[in-house]
Amino acid sequence: MNDHLHPGCTITGTIYGLPEKREELISLMRSFVAPTRAEIGCVEYQFHECADEPNTFMFYENWISQEALDLHLGMPYIRPMFERHAELLAAPPVLKRYTHLAPYQASRGARDE
Repeated sequence: MNDHLHPGCTITGTIYGLPEKREELISLMRSFVAPTRAEIGCVEYQFHECADEPNTFMFYENWISQEALDLHLGMPYIRPMFERHAELLAAPPVLKRYTHLAPYQASRGARDE
């Protein structure tokens, strides 16, 4: 994860996977984690599965700016998701953009490597 502590842009996404494509979708989404976190401008990238709905996934990303997010969205490694969404998803993803209203504070607890 980068050391930027002042995100200017946050995006969340909810993804509804097809049950028969579940493992393939998880693998694809997990493949985005390391390269996204390594990008200049990425403050935080997290990927989750809904505890009550096993084929519903959520990700959230904090970026230093909209420009950094725009650069990320053009990265070749995420292209397969855009190209294969009809094959992997049961419904269109729900994407929302947010702006921080409180100062950002990084967790002081355990961090993944």
